[in-house]
Amino acid sequence: MKTLLLQIFTWWSGQTIGVRFHTWRNGERVGEDAMGNVYYQGGKDSEGRTRRWVIYNGPSEPSMIPPGWHGWMHHRTDVAPPSETYAAKPWEKPHQENLTGTGRAYRPKGSILNQGARPTVTGDYDAWTPKS
Repeated sequence: MKTLLLQIFTWWSGQTIGVRFHTWRNGERVGEDAMGNVYYQGGKDSEGRTRRWVIYNGPSEPSMIPPGWHGWMHHRTDVAPPSETYAAKPWEKPHQENLTGTGRAYRPKGSILNQGARPTVTGDYDAWTPKS
């Protein structure tokens, strides 16, 4: 019952009722990634391309889409990762969780949340002042 209520009233807890209906009616399962996200395609978007979508395994977190699937989702390639002809690029890094807003987020030197001192400015930059 809790899952049904979440699907009716929230969009960030996985698929909504609308997505479930659209997937049932138009969706063709293309594959699944290592994190359990399931990818679908079907129908046409406003530009005439095949519509593609993902149903997340857990909260809707777009940074959980691996590079190969990201390219397929955004029509950068027509070859989905489960295809036999798919080959990951050598420069593609494995997925890393988005740490923004957490205690493990990147905090450069000089940040209010970092104890390090800000690096001094060098070079030919002169800060603007009203009297100059």
